[in-house]
Amino acid sequence: MSQDSSDRIVGELRRWIEAAPPGSRVPSNRALVAQYGASPVTVQKAMGRLARLGLIESRPGAGTFVRAQKTPRPADYGWQTSALGVPPARLAGLTSTQRTVAPDAIGMHSGYPAVDLLPERLVRQAITRAARTSSALTRSPAAGMPELQAWFAAELAASAPADVTPASARDALVIAGSQSGLSSIFRAVVGAGQPLLIESPTYWGALLAAEQAGVVLVPIPSGPDGPDPDAVERAFVETGARAFYAQPTFANPAGARWPASTGLAVLETVRRHGAFLIEDDWAHDLAIDGDPRPVAAMDDDGHVVYLRSLTKSVSPALRIAAVIVRGPARERILADRAAESMYVSGLLQAAALDVVTQPAWKSHLRGFRDHLRARRDLLLASLAEHAPTATVETVPAGGLNLWVRLPEGTDVVGVVRGCETRGLIISPGSEWFPAEPSGAYVRLNYANADPTRFPEAAEILGGVLAAS
Repeated sequence: MSQDSSDRIVGELRRWIEAAPPGSRVPSNRALVAQYGASPVTVQKAMGRLARLGLIESRPGAGTFVRAQKTPRPADYGWQTSALGVPPARLAGLTSTQRTVAPDAIGMHSGYPAVDLLPERLVRQAITRAARTSSALTRSPAAGMPELQAWFAAELAASAPADVTPASARDALVIAGSQSGLSSIFRAVVGAGQPLLIESPTYWGALLAAEQAGVVLVPIPSGPDGPDPDAVERAFVETGARAFYAQPTFANPAGARWPASTGLAVLETVRRHGAFLIEDDWAHDLAIDGDPRPVAAMDDDGHVVYLRSLTKSVSPALRIAAVIVRGPARERILADRAAESMYVSGLLQAAALDVVTQPAWKSHLRGFRDHLRARRDLLLASLAEHAPTATVETVPAGGLNLWVRLPEGTDVVGVVRGCETRGLIISPGSEWFPAEPSGAYVRLNYANADPTRFPEAAEILGGVLAAS
């Protein structure tokens, strides 16, 4: 046999090893040289390959032996079926927005902006500086770093009318991302088994948090100008609810923005019913054509529980948000957060505060707005040209997404699958409805994918729709 080839020796020895008991002695190299008529170098190569495969082990002074290995067997997790029981429908798996996709796919399913739109230099420098401070080694107060509390409160107070007492630093609770805040708010303010009014469509994460908290959802239709205040009034009367979850500014997914009159009307309604408006201001820093006007800025008697996050404008790695709430509701929410996570990393809080107090932060937001506008408009134009049957009823004045209506009767799941087979990943609209969808929708994120591929993405969607 060729002195350069050890394949035959490896193959035959592997078959012998599979049949031999663990710990069996492997013939010596000298014996193998004689058995196979091979050179010592060829035998050594073969033994080296078997060792790298983990099939044999050498024991100095004793020889070479078949490595002791347990026979692999399929794991049996059947016992967990009874222990866990039937899962709630929304806990069946990750949503489409959380999927990891192939690098060459056009990902328009994400809930975050692309990395190149974030203040990367500010974030990296802030983390480095924060690591040199005491926050890297000490725990922070349960309610958050006082300086960061004050910043969140001042941001909301800047929008307050002259006749409204603005929120103070003490009213702000720093939390690890808005998702955890929703869970605590629903548990502490609404309570398991109690009704919660909620816009439809709405943020899928709010639906998940509500389901985990065990609250009973009461959908309120919400259009381009938000919900009808009269419908909100009727729902409070009919259900006895004590809270309404809403996104008055650049709602996810539809992009709706409440007129000032709607905000005032809903605020008066919750006051009249002794209830709360849970205002999720997730897109505060994602404005394009108009500045945000939080409803909470008009409230000074504790009827609005205000949620503001920095995750999408600073960095997904800095999961920092705040709940601004007054009165006993603050203490209940704080107690729930402390029971679940005790406190938020001081290192992350210090880094986030560093970023948003740098002079370059305002410049970043102005550039961010320009980039979002260019991407939104390019995707709108691409859809109009290549997928004309997919319509956008509301051009969002902020946020990250287009809420796209497909022709009546379209199989949305089939369209999403068809797009995926062609390399376009989008989200089915059903994930954003607390009850049955009111139409055939998909959500497209214009802030994450490469904008030069928007025409290609629209062509794919248009081709799938034409074939369906």
